[in-house]
Amino acid sequence: MNLTQDMSFLNLIGSASILVQIIMGILLLVSLMSWWYIFLKMFTVRRAERQSRAFEEAFWRQPDLNQLYQSASSPGKSAGSLGNIFAAGFAEFAKVRKKAGMDANAPMDGARRAMRATYQREMEHLESHMSFLATVGSVSPFIGLFGTVWGIMNAFRGLSNVGQATLAHVAPGIAEALVATAMGLFAAIPAVVAYNRYADDIARLSTRFESFMEEFTNVLRRQA
Repeated sequence: MNLTQDMSFLNLIGSASILVQIIMGILLLVSLMSWWYIFLKMFTVRRAERQSRAFEEAFWRQPDLNQLYQSASSPGKSAGSLGNIFAAGFAEFAKVRKKAGMDANAPMDGARRAMRATYQREMEHLESHMSFLATVGSVSPFIGLFGTVWGIMNAFRGLSNVGQATLAHVAPGIAEALVATAMGLFAAIPAVVAYNRYADDIARLSTRFESFMEEFTNVLRRQA
């Protein structure tokens, strides 16, 4: 009973050295932050996919681009990333085309630049916090390993004060040190899995946005 109590998870953390406890606290904080960003990114990506699918259906179903623009640019309704790209391109196309004496290609060039700028802003929003997940996934195991190495060093240094070294003397110190590695892996694995998943989803959304911009450019060219 005493052995089980002494080797419990909370007791191992409480009896670890100050440096190892600091490392464990950092890993715990990083893990909580990564989980927050994982759920935040999950909702963001799902909402972007849902809005993009709905807007594409409305775009090909609605022949009147002016009416679609009014719907996409209304302040009380969010049309998503595709809606913002469409609204920026169509607004610039209509504004440049009204100017007299302009080159025939000027409306198309203006619409293309406006859509590209909006596309960059939307992608920046979708890719936010992805670098944090990548950093957590790559750095956390090494932070935990540093805590483990430090804890094992202290465990073996403690053997110098013991006349006869046995496994019972060194086991608690090694167990305390290995908790740091376990916490590092606990922080890193979900971050790596989430990063790979969301990076793939965002790449597919990026391809979808670029394909829509090309298709919308062809529609505007026919109108011009």
